[in-house]
Amino acid sequence: MQISPSPRRDPGSRPTPDASAPPIVIVGAGLAGLACARHLVETGRPVLVLEAQDGIGGRVRTDQVNAFPLDRGFQVFLTAYPEAAALLDYDKLALRPFYPGALIQLRRRRYRFADPWRRPLASLSGLLAPVASLPDAVRIARLRAASLRRPDPNPAEPPITTEDYLRQFNLSPRVVDRFFRPFFGGVFLDRTLSTPSSFFRFVFAMFATGDAAIPAGGMQAIPQQLADTLPPGTIRLNTPVKTVEPQRVRLASGQTIHAAATVLATDAHTVHDLLPPSPSVSWNSTTTIYYAAPRAPIPERILVLNGTGHGFVNHVCIPALSPHNDAQAAPALISVSLLGIPHLDDDALNRRVLQELRGWFGIAVKNWELLRIYRIEHALPSMPAPGPSASGPVLQNGCFRCGDYLENPSINGALASGRKAAAAVNQALRPE
Repeated sequence: MQISPSPRRDPGSRPTPDASAPPIVIVGAGLAGLACARHLVETGRPVLVLEAQDGIGGRVRTDQVNAFPLDRGFQVFLTAYPEAAALLDYDKLALRPFYPGALIQLRRRRYRFADPWRRPLASLSGLLAPVASLPDAVRIARLRAASLRRPDPNPAEPPITTEDYLRQFNLSPRVVDRFFRPFFGGVFLDRTLSTPSSFFRFVFAMFATGDAAIPAGGMQAIPQQLADTLPPGTIRLNTPVKTVEPQRVRLASGQTIHAAATVLATDAHTVHDLLPPSPSVSWNSTTTIYYAAPRAPIPERILVLNGTGHGFVNHVCIPALSPHNDAQAAPALISVSLLGIPHLDDDALNRRVLQELRGWFGIAVKNWELLRIYRIEHALPSMPAPGPSASGPVLQNGCFRCGDYLENPSINGALASGRKAAAAVNQALRPE
């Protein structure tokens, strides 16, 4: 697979900020806040980012356990994201791409369902599997063409759900239930496919034109790279904020920071707490379970989808074949994704999942070592049709906001929201 190169920016060419001027204070060091800071710094604005937690990234965080990078919730990075291509150095991320397609688990057998534009020979065998038919292949080609023609994630069009949109292409219930529902249900964290069709088309186009990948060091390498481009001292960790005003931020410690403008780059709930009123946002949740296996059950980086619709597990993958990404080495990291948060304690959930996966991979699962279980209630803002109802980045004069809930639940949406907030700040602070 080929990872598309990204444009390079020369940090030395950016304007020098006025050290005597009050900074633009950004509350939150997630992707949206870091992108906003990056764009503001590039226009010569002094910036201060305040983060309540002990690390950057927001919902894109990675923990190191037994030499493995464990992302807090299974995530992938799509190299075709336009906002990411404009900001990130893909080479430095050391991206590990996934196979373009998936394995569909049906009872005790797996069937390969490959992207015919990238793996034409492998895709032919998929037509013989009980997943899709030749008419489905033709209809998926039409769906792909439609997605590439209109990849805008938030167009002004009549609302329609992804499931209804797929019906318009007359796709068989079999291919919808065995591929689209677990695959895009895993992307949206919603197997009902109630996500707006416009966002589905955008995501489909991103998968079709780029790679799905994970940085070698875990997904937190993405926000870390953004943070590394900011001037030293820009980010202050372990700094919770108590109140926010357009030109003043008061910390939980009692300290007051004067600001040229403030940007709330937190989730919508925190925005409401700091500066009500704010529109409510509902969330999709997920549970991710990581295991270390003596041997990888599948010697490639590919999603294994639950094509039956039964059981807890939505999909499984091997994001790291070993701590050194060596296919011949052991152990291997196994990532198991569930949609929602089961009402079982960790021991019961582990037993239930391993029992389920024994039907997938055989008795070898008894030797898998449980590394960690992440139950993530606020994993992605839900986006039922017709899409986000929140307005733009301006909250009030001198106070702004950004976050993926204002755009769409994706890395691209977070980065785009940060860029738009920076543009709004620059517009507001421009001399008359």
